[in-house]
Amino acid sequence: QVQLVESGGGLVQPGGSLRLSCAVSGNIFSIRTMEWYRQAPGKERDLVARITSSGSTYYADSVKGRFTISRDNAKNMLYLQMNSLKPEDTAVYYCRGIHISGDYIWGQGTQVTVSS
Repeated sequence: QVQLVESGGGLVQPGGSLRLSCAVSGNIFSIRTMEWYRQAPGKERDLVARITSSGSTYYADSVKGRFTISRDNAKNMLYLQMNSLKPEDTAVYYCRGIHISGDYIWGQGTQVTVSS
């Protein structure tokens, strides 16, 4: 059974950077597409970035040019490099994997707070 565990969140000042990690336990090759979502208080959970098994990427307009998604299949890891952070990036960030069976697998989330 594949499980996802996020880490790397924290408090950062506006303009700063953080790198989120998502550790995949199990066979990462059973996950076709991996994504980062975020959910701010009182708001819906929104897609931030996506990377397919072939390496194609997608970014929400709000993070394009500032965030970079990557995956290291050898290490069973997914990453989200976040630069030029803004207060509106404050949210709980979740990684999600789309299993070859079609099931969605979610991590538990990690809090990112951007504040001076």
